[in-house]
Amino acid sequence: MKLEHIGIAVKSLGFSDELFEKLLGKKSYKKETVEREGVTTSFYETGESKIELLEANNSQSPIAKFIEKKGEGVHHLAFGVENMLKEVERLKKEGFQFISEEPKEGADNKLVVFLHPKSTNGVLVELCQEKP
Repeated sequence: MKLEHIGIAVKSLGFSDELFEKLLGKKSYKKETVEREGVTTSFYETGESKIELLEANNSQSPIAKFIEKKGEGVHHLAFGVENMLKEVERLKKEGFQFISEEPKEGADNKLVVFLHPKSTNGVLVELCQEKP
């Protein structure tokens, strides 16, 4: 398992893209909307891992609710896995709780599941695997 990306919740993707382009000295390599989650994402390569900016598309989006409650900032840590189902089973045996154990289609050509922050010291953890 390795750190795949850090997800950052933002109010304005336009403003935040400009900010991160200046910070990193490069443009986003991919922008994508995930309708099911009500979010638009923008990805930046940062060496071994990535940064994912997340902007809510509607007020019911999990990102909108996160920003309303906590403000902009780090939303989740994502770890890349080779075999999602095997990792979910392993982590369940270790006592971790999941928001959902069923992999869902996420951004950047990935299948994703989220561990519940109550079992990870308050940090939302995403497991992601390349779609076949």
